[in-house]
Amino acid sequence: MIDRLIEKIKETNNPTVVGLDPRLSYIPEHIVNECYEKYGKTPKAVAEAFFIFNKEIIDATYDLIPAVKPQVAMYEMFGPEGMECYIRTIQYAKSKGLIIIGDIKRSDIASTAESYSDGHIGRVDIGGEKLEIYYEDFITLNPYLGIDSIEPYFNNCKEYERGMFVLVKTSNPNSGELQDLDVNGMKLYEKVGLLTEKWGEEFRGEYGYSSVGAVVGATHPSQAEELRKLMPHTFFLVPGYGAQGGKAEDLAVCFDENGLGAIINSSRGIISAYKLDKYKDKFSEKDFAKASRQAVIDMRDDLNKYRLK
Repeated sequence: MIDRLIEKIKETNNPTVVGLDPRLSYIPEHIVNECYEKYGKTPKAVAEAFFIFNKEIIDATYDLIPAVKPQVAMYEMFGPEGMECYIRTIQYAKSKGLIIIGDIKRSDIASTAESYSDGHIGRVDIGGEKLEIYYEDFITLNPYLGIDSIEPYFNNCKEYERGMFVLVKTSNPNSGELQDLDVNGMKLYEKVGLLTEKWGEEFRGEYGYSSVGAVVGATHPSQAEELRKLMPHTFFLVPGYGAQGGKAEDLAVCFDENGLGAIINSSRGIISAYKLDKYKDKFSEKDFAKASRQAVIDMRDDLNKYRLK
């Protein structure tokens, strides 16, 4: 699976993943009002508004990007209608040739982890029929419970050629409260990074990277540089670009000499670009998807100035 992601990055010349993390405040009023009129102020209305919004953004950007990353919580909060929208969004993105990173951040062990694994990257057995449920290609996982919370995903990664990104050094302001703790002369995030590199050994592809990747925040460039050296075979999913303060020049350390090794996420900086000062004078609310397309082009060009050495 990691080779497919790398091939898509090379094909598009773009290491950007668009985070499909919709909120009602991001959705143009004409879409929200149309859905309220049809379904009332209900979870169904929100789910339909989210799907219309996501679909237009996918249609405007799919030829420019390798992947999208829907954040499951944005959909889960609206119950079964929200989760139906999550699945519809993923299926539609896949129909456009995009790779899906399901941002689910699960963490559990044994049969619970196996159930997450089967549902998200494997198959569910219903009366002897093996059915795909969520259709993700990659998922994000929290490793706080150790290998017991990661290993249950390995079989499905092998059988169905799927992958994962393990939280190693995250972009949130207080991540250091735990992740920067000293453990036998190393920071905890470095220990987790080394474990992730080890866990991924049997999943390496033709480009030398593993389908067991790492989440490494854009807001911590010095730590990212250390981790790149500690984890030469681990592909990075990098949140925090743009709205959270991460800058393209700081992200060069995440890439290897060939400009590979990382994919950079932007969510609201792309999906609500039409609200930003940079774009709101050029694009009307009804042209929100065109603004998203321009934001993707600008991000691609910004990143490529620094990653292509």
